[in-house]
Amino acid sequence: MARARRGDGGLAMTPVVLDAGRLRLRPFAEADIDWVHRVSLDPALQRFIDLPAPYRRSHAEHFVRRLAADGWAEGSRAEFLAEDAATADRLGRVGLHLRGDGTAEIGYWVDPAARGLGVAPTAPAAACRWAFADLGLQLVEWRAEVGNVASRRVAEKVGFRVEATLRKRLLHRGDRVDAWVGSLLPDELGRG
Repeated sequence: MARARRGDGGLAMTPVVLDAGRLRLRPFAEADIDWVHRVSLDPALQRFIDLPAPYRRSHAEHFVRRLAADGWAEGSRAEFLAEDAATADRLGRVGLHLRGDGTAEIGYWVDPAARGLGVAPTAPAAACRWAFADLGLQLVEWRAEVGNVASRRVAEKVGFRVEATLRKRLLHRGDRVDAWVGSLLPDELGRG
């Protein structure tokens, strides 16, 4: 496994592949664009994630080529595709937006066909473990729109401590919505 050189938005990071038991977390590739497009059309994702509507293939291309690939190159994001380690079936996504101050914000989603299979919380826990150990992060923050109970359950299983409900803190399709906010410190991983 390659190590990241720096995750503070200042220098490029070498993309890594993480072993998470029955899951493997790897960087996104061109071949993942159609899958990202298909999953992003899911009404449950669209309900709680601020995705363009309608979501077009060009949006998936932008995510894979610009946000995911360029994020690694710029040291600003670590985006992982979670796949079955045995079959390489694509199952979900977890990403860390690296802030440059020893902290990051996490985001994740799971393919509708893979929900209930344990992808979440396994993938976010593996990404956080890596970020604390290899990048030296001191805190990972989680945010979700109030009402996104599935995301909150995952965060709590990983060990995030939900700290507050912040008024009108997230933007969702042009509207300000309330957000749950939580944080995870290195020694809290897996305590949820």
